[in-house]
Amino acid sequence: MRKICVVTATRAEYGLLKCLLEDIKDDPKLELQIISTGSHLSPEFGYTNQQILDDGFCVNKQVEILLSSDTPVGVSKSMGLAQISFAEAFDELQPDLVVVLGDRYELIPIVSAANIARIPVAHLNGGELTEGAIDELIRHAITKLSQLHFTAMEEYSQRVIQMGENPDRVFNIGEVGLDNILRMKLLSRDAFEDAIGVKLKKKNLLFTYHPETTQSLDKVEADFNNILAALDVLDDCLIIFTKANADVGGRLINKMIDQFVVENKNKSIAFTSLGQLRYLSALQYIDAVVGNSSSGIVEAPSFNIASINIGSRQKGRVRAESTIDVEAEKKEIINAIDMIYTDTFKEKIREVINPYGQGNSSRKLVSIIKSFDFNKLKSKKFYDVKY
Repeated sequence: MRKICVVTATRAEYGLLKCLLEDIKDDPKLELQIISTGSHLSPEFGYTNQQILDDGFCVNKQVEILLSSDTPVGVSKSMGLAQISFAEAFDELQPDLVVVLGDRYELIPIVSAANIARIPVAHLNGGELTEGAIDELIRHAITKLSQLHFTAMEEYSQRVIQMGENPDRVFNIGEVGLDNILRMKLLSRDAFEDAIGVKLKKKNLLFTYHPETTQSLDKVEADFNNILAALDVLDDCLIIFTKANADVGGRLINKMIDQFVVENKNKSIAFTSLGQLRYLSALQYIDAVVGNSSSGIVEAPSFNIASINIGSRQKGRVRAESTIDVEAEKKEIINAIDMIYTDTFKEKIREVINPYGQGNSSRKLVSIIKSFDFNKLKSKKFYDVKY
């Protein structure tokens, strides 16, 4: 059996990978290995490693890399620790293929360690653009450090090929995270209310906002103050916060969320992590996803709900017509929230099509990786595009 090692470092990433993990685990010709790292192992960020275990998976290795600092120096030191720790982990587990998703900073040392150990890398969600975050640079660097590429749409596949990757190793399979919507039995309204401990109101918003990593901390704080000022004026509305990630500025945002909830207990509640079941269940009952998380761009359209995307963190990503883009300005955000409740907008999003596909991506990926001779993947040539 061939050993497929999937690395996961955050709650959001794990949620997207869950169905893929199930399909690898269930395949008799493959052996699933899971390495849990990053914020999964941090109580401050909800110790979401427990969610992986509760879902019935075996975590083969827990790799501690997260420092108690989200400054640029702290993040860089964490990356250095990841390089050392994953070199040791791969040496111990001896996987035949390493699978990573997305554009998190810790993936750079992880895929570097895999390449030095001569282990091929399969990268999911390459070719995308997020011009408002340093993730943009990291994602394309991971592409060059990977041997197989699985993208969410044809436009992204072409961008990967444009970077010199062989088309025979680039596959448009759609967004793997959408598989959860097809497979997961979501909570009823009553069960969801019990799960979050509050009753939904006439209007309900799900809010997730991560720091824009190209900005200074002062700018992050100023923008988030504007956002909270807009949320503060809402009446008869429940705001469900899920907290920011471990990027530079994440702790600052989370502190501000906690203070807002203390001052607005009648209309807000905050979670370090909702988990995939509660999060997707929430999308059935809310009016919009607000903030700058990719879930508002990728998953919300499948539920025919609005997404109010704030700032430039997701700039460059393909959007459905249900997405409204605004700056981190109080008036713009209030106007966008007013817009989603108009009959015209409700009619517009009723038939919206999700450009990221309809699911069943994980099974496609498993079928493709089984067809490859991993030894032949260890070398790669630059593919010159004919202009």
